[in-house]
Amino acid sequence: MRTLHDVSTALAEGKTTSRQLVEDCLARIADPAGEGARAFVKVHSRQARAMADAADTLRRAGRAPGPLAGIPVSIKDLFDIAGEPTPAGSAVLADAPPAAANAPLIQRMLNAGFIPLGRTNMTEFAFSGLGINPHYGTPRSPWDRAASRIPGGSSSGAAVSISDGMAYAALGTDTGGSCRVPAALCGVVGYKPTARRVPIDGVLPLSPSLDSVGPLANSVACCATVDAVLAGEDLPELRAAPVAGLRLAVPQNFMLDGLDATVAATFERAISVLSAAGARILPTTFPVLDDIPLANRAGGFAAAEAYAWHRKLLAERGDGYDPRIKKRILRGESISAADYLDLERARADIIRRFDASTADYDALVMPTCALVPPRIAELDDEAEYNRVNLLQLRNTAAGNFLDRCAISLPCHRQGEAPVGLMLMGETMGDARLFAIAAGVEAALRQ
Repeated sequence: MRTLHDVSTALAEGKTTSRQLVEDCLARIADPAGEGARAFVKVHSRQARAMADAADTLRRAGRAPGPLAGIPVSIKDLFDIAGEPTPAGSAVLADAPPAAANAPLIQRMLNAGFIPLGRTNMTEFAFSGLGINPHYGTPRSPWDRAASRIPGGSSSGAAVSISDGMAYAALGTDTGGSCRVPAALCGVVGYKPTARRVPIDGVLPLSPSLDSVGPLANSVACCATVDAVLAGEDLPELRAAPVAGLRLAVPQNFMLDGLDATVAATFERAISVLSAAGARILPTTFPVLDDIPLANRAGGFAAAEAYAWHRKLLAERGDGYDPRIKKRILRGESISAADYLDLERARADIIRRFDASTADYDALVMPTCALVPPRIAELDDEAEYNRVNLLQLRNTAAGNFLDRCAISLPCHRQGEAPVGLMLMGETMGDARLFAIAAGVEAALRQ
């Protein structure tokens, strides 16, 4: 029972109970040989058991609020939960005043009947794609665990909670790849919606111009289901689009630079599988993509907007920040109002030109990340940390800048190093992208 459909069906047929699901997940979280102590910064075991018992009682009475009622999920440590502080993976906000109310998205998850198991670990303030956290420890990627490899970030604990069976879906955020990068490095599915579809109120911001909220889970259908809950939409009847005839553009510039040998070979094999299934693979150069790093050369929206939010907290408690995150935020101090306005204009122009250049394709396809997960210890070196962070975020961050929806799917074989294949759709083309992704997922699994 790995997918939401599997679990929902088992609950409806009386083959399991919500209490049993919660107990199984809590046991994995508590396993001293596992990653639970690093993947979760807070576990709501008492509340989860009480909610599970209530869900089981309602289901036995024929009054379950919906098919998702009683399914355990994890919540990134970035969302307001009534009565708790929202530390966002930091030490400086660990003693912050508790939230007065649930973030709207938390309330939507509760209304659907999901059971939050706890708050998952993350990169401090969501400002890195590596998942390293010096305050709470760094959960390890499930691949080659003995070597202690990064999980990806910033939704690191969210991805590990799925890969290790500690939850059936995870709520994450994505400002430059924070759902898709850890999904790729942990071998699960991660989704970034068109940002405007999902409200970000009650979510501690990194960059409101780029922030989005998305799910991580075990399948495309799982992500589509949670995305619908987050967007306040009806649960979808997802039908996989036929792969045969799909026009899939593979960007030849920007997105394929600097791939390690494993990522390059695994991606090429996946493309060959899709081609054999009848997809039209169209290698294409998009010169406009090369304008994105030029537009961001002063630091981009994330640095400017993060500095605006953090400047007072930095002045009061800056010594408590992860020095690497603090340095990234402080880049925003030198960005002038004129720089910011120039960036807004450049972004609008790049989006306009990119939209025109992709109109003839069903989706773009590329590796999610350039590298398989490096060892955590290798990134103690600041120069290597920065190099790897830029590479791992490069492809995913383009989707946020371009205001697109995008999804990362595992495309490696069992036992191999995890590699994500990313599909990028059109702005507000989320439903179509889910259908394409479901077809691609089925083809890759054959």
